[in-house]
Amino acid sequence: MPDVQVTCITKPNPQSTHEHITHLGNPAGNWMWTREAVIQSIDAKTNTFYVLDPASGRRANIGVVREVGKVAYLRTHADGSWNNNLLSLNQCPLK
Repeated sequence: MPDVQVTCITKPNPQSTHEHITHLGNPAGNWMWTREAVIQSIDAKTNTFYVLDPASGRRANIGVVREVGKVAYLRTHADGSWNNNLLSLNQCPLK
């Protein structure tokens, strides 16, 4: 199972802190996947995804959050708690 670092995200409105992420990627790795493809890959256990905190260098794994009545979404998990490291990533460059 490949372990993949996510370094950028895409949101419909980059300035909004509450917009859903539509894509995740890593330009250095030359890939960008839809949120749905990442969720499917995590669920199928074909890949694990993570981010690195730029200040501390600490790893935060990406997991799928499912809440009743809501669309599944992605969030990072580190040190025993869910956090928003994904939303602090830069926008992926347009291809």
